[in-house]
Amino acid sequence: MSRATSRVLTTARLSRGLPVSVPWAAPLYVGAVQLGAYATARLPGHRRTELLRAHSTNVANLRAGKWQTLVTSAAFVEEPLPVAYGAALLATLGTAEARWGPWRTAAVFAAGHVGASLLVYAALRCRLPGGAPGTPGTLAAPAAPAGAPPTVPGTRAVHAPEATGEEPPDATVRAIDVGASYGFNATVGALAATVPHRGVRTAATAGLLALGTWPVLRRRRTFTDAGHLTALALGLAIGTGMRAAKGRRTGGG
Repeated sequence: MSRATSRVLTTARLSRGLPVSVPWAAPLYVGAVQLGAYATARLPGHRRTELLRAHSTNVANLRAGKWQTLVTSAAFVEEPLPVAYGAALLATLGTAEARWGPWRTAAVFAAGHVGASLLVYAALRCRLPGGAPGTPGTLAAPAAPAGAPPTVPGTRAVHAPEATGEEPPDATVRAIDVGASYGFNATVGALAATVPHRGVRTAATAGLLALGTWPVLRRRRTFTDAGHLTALALGLAIGTGMRAAKGRRTGGG
């Protein structure tokens, strides 16, 4: 009797779009990234830089065929997560996991992280004639670290390059580009696109696009600003597809 009741309640909660499980993968991921950041911070400066650069989704690594960095880069950050950013990341991934389950959430996160990384890589390769390092591009890194992801204004970016405007032209090619911000933006976008209420969904989508577009329009924009907007757009597209698929299933039922 209790099992049947539980099944009925679960079905009712699913039909209303309510959470059906307690998130566990999101806290595990965020905690692992944070612990790894503290461990990495204890390394000598040159070893820490080499480690982060080896796992970066920069042009040099991807051009050399180091495609594993598309996965490993999401496990590293340049510095321990600020409290506000860590809380926002945990809340976003936890909410998505409660609504969609751990595997679908991981798929959305991975699609945004990998998709945005590859699109940014392709854009940078186009900006560098022949793909050769040492050729300046228009999306060079600025003199200061990139700003925070558009969904968390005022915090330091986790997916930001180390290069500065005073470094050689190949600084962008070999920039340290690690972190969770691409996947984070994609997940936020997918959540916004799957909000049941049409008015709230439209407002959330418009607000996120405005926040994501503003850094790209700045004079001292970076390639990670473009990556954040790209990841957000991918998440919105994925969420729209998820909502449409759910509508077809509901209509068919």
